[in-house]
Amino acid sequence: MKLSEEQRKNLRITVDYTNMTDKYLGDKGISPSMLNAHKKLAKAAHAYVSANRGNDALFMGWTELPYNQTDIVADILATARDIRKKFDYFVVLGIGGSALGPIMAFNALCHLHYNDLPKSKRKGPKFYVEDNVDPVRMKELLDVIDVKKTCFNVISKSGATSETMTQYLIIADLLEKAGENVKEHVVFTTDASRGNLVKISKELGGVKSFVLGDGVGGRFSELSPVGLLPAAVLGIDIKLLLKGAAYMDKLCRTPDFKKNPALVSATLQYIAMQEDKNIGVMMPYSDNLKYLADWYAQLWAESLGKNVTLDGKPCNVGQTPVKSLGVTDQHSQVQLYTEGPYDKVVTFLSVGSYKEKSPIPHGCEDIPDVAFLGGHTMEELIQAENKATAYALTKAGRLNYTINVPEINEFTLGQLLYYFELQTAYAGAMLNIDTFNQPGVEAGKKATFALLGKPGYEGQRAELDNAAPDENYIV
Repeated sequence: MKLSEEQRKNLRITVDYTNMTDKYLGDKGISPSMLNAHKKLAKAAHAYVSANRGNDALFMGWTELPYNQTDIVADILATARDIRKKFDYFVVLGIGGSALGPIMAFNALCHLHYNDLPKSKRKGPKFYVEDNVDPVRMKELLDVIDVKKTCFNVISKSGATSETMTQYLIIADLLEKAGENVKEHVVFTTDASRGNLVKISKELGGVKSFVLGDGVGGRFSELSPVGLLPAAVLGIDIKLLLKGAAYMDKLCRTPDFKKNPALVSATLQYIAMQEDKNIGVMMPYSDNLKYLADWYAQLWAESLGKNVTLDGKPCNVGQTPVKSLGVTDQHSQVQLYTEGPYDKVVTFLSVGSYKEKSPIPHGCEDIPDVAFLGGHTMEELIQAENKATAYALTKAGRLNYTINVPEINEFTLGQLLYYFELQTAYAGAMLNIDTFNQPGVEAGKKATFALLGKPGYEGQRAELDNAAPDENYIV
């Protein structure tokens, strides 16, 4: 699908931060003078990100993904066509960004009941993502797939991710017991030359593999083969997805934060964090964007939750992301957002045109509470509820802003992904932290290794054993 410049402009996502300002929130809002006082900091953040584009050592290779994958995309598309011909099921084995990204794109761009559709109405095989090691989940996946008819995409840069490699060991064993050639049923997404999956590939005689580049961390990997291969298998236009990302990159090249959507929202969030707004609510008004909030939660939390600055000073910064869904959570969470503590920023994802309108028939004319709905559409209703919730929060003095998405397609989703990645990078630069590491996650991984007896972790195992529960504190 090719888009004219006019179509691109019509599909441009925009950020409306009206309801973050003191004009509408009074002393609870952000004044023009306060925003302008951060202009220098915002420009410095923009300069830092711009200067380090593509720097693999700093894990900023993700910035170039919209531009440097022409041959990779061609290979992915050819592989995806082959998978669609050969297999009835496609299963991603991964965790974190390796799972959240594919889940998010699947939910955003495919039929919401895709796996329930007959084969004639699906563009690809049935799709599953196994992003946990709950034994019940694995058993029940195996109840609904036939491993002989399944392609498994194993995603791990190191090939040492305990969860993913556990899944792989189970699947490889089942394939071997079924008399299948494991090599013919797996695709690896991993490091170019290092790691356990590279070794396993050689042992199996050369598994079809795609590379997760050195400068692309898991939570920034959706526009790499991590996300592009599953999307292509599902029939999603991955070229258009990348074009959307490139379009947003172009919009954000300016250091003028009032013209750069990712930079202005990062600045507003930074100011809010300095004012103890330590909870960030992501609230899409679309079931198709529901899992975008999950993907964003990892991006924001792992990137900004740090306890030391780049110059070694203790800081303990970050904003806790909360996932919400409009209209559903108007009936569960919005009460807290409206009348609870002033510690939140709510980000709305608002859709301009849904792919379905769903007219509401007239009926129950003798019941005014119901009759007024007739003649409208479900699209009108969900959009009205979105605006009404933003209005109610604003009247209550609660910080909120809206990202307007003209419609949901590959081009707009590509924009959204790159926008959030840039916003995160800018915010991390303002906080003066390493946005791209995750030492807190690594600590938990090492403790797991120790508990399961991995060689080299005996000292930590002893420490963990000494930290056993104290019976005096068990009720």
